[in-house]
Order: sequence, then structure tokens, then C-alpha cells
Amino acid sequence: MMSVRLEPGTPAPAFTLADASGKEHSLSDYAGSKVILYFYPKASTPGCTKEACDFRDNLASLKSLGYVVLGVSPDSPAAIARFVEKESLTFPLLSDADHAVAEAYGAWGEKKNYGKVYEGLIRSTFVIDEQGVISVAQYNVRATGHVAKLRRDLGIDPK
Repeated sequence: MMSVRLEPGTPAPAFTLADASGKEHSLSDYAGSKVILYFYPKASTPGCTKEACDFRDNLASLKSLGYVVLGVSPDSPAAIARFVEKESLTFPLLSDADHAVAEAYGAWGEKKNYGKVYEGLIRSTFVIDEQGVISVAQYNVRATGHVAKLRRDLGIDPK
């Protein structure tokens, strides 16, 4: 199955997903803000922990520039809640258990690991502008160093 890849200039697909506490977050809630929407495969795994902590550690400077950070995974709200608590994460992580939102963003598709082919979440990041249009679409990103690369791509000096 080949997933659709979104390009800059494309309207961001609308979504409503629950966070660890069950509170719903819709893309429309963030109209007028710049949103960094990142998809990660599994809470509490080494790469996903590194990436989430990187966003946490850069959150104040990103917020000061008008960015909101939202993380999305196919994990259950309970798994996300444990991850948020353990890593002291300070931005919403959202549960996309049926991976419908990941599919809409092209972040769900064929993956290969040690020669095995399967479907799963493709680590991806999107920056959505104040009008709800994708300005950056990155697929198959590396967890380590991703936030620094994203800051460079956005023209923000790495801290």
C-alpha cells in the first residue's frame, strides 16, 4: 500500500483526537497558530523518547515564535499518559489508535525492518501555518537531531 504524500501548499487534513486525559484536540482549535504536528511510532521507545524530549526541551523557544507542538501516535491514551508522566512532557500527545489521521497525512504505510515488510507509522513531521496550510512536510525523519534540523529548516537558529 502506497500512502499519499502531502506537499507544502496543501490544506492540512482536519482531525480531532484525544490526548492522554481524554481531552479532544482538533486542528481547528489551533487556527491562527503555527502548528508542528509530528507522528511517532510508539511511546516509551528509545527513538520516540529522544524525539519527544527534544521537542519538550525546545518548547519554550518554539512557543515564543508562535508554534504549537502536537505529537500523534497509534498508542492508547493510557500508554500516552504513562509516557507523558515518565518524561515530564509539556505538550499534547494525541492517540490515533485507528491510524486514520496518520493515513490522511501519509504517515502510515509500508515499512521495512530487518528485511521484513509491514505496515506501520512512518515518523513524519508537518508544519501547518496560521491558515491551516502545510508549509513543511517531512517523511522518514530521524528521531535523533530532528528538532535541530526542523529549526534549521524553519530558519530558526538552533539553541
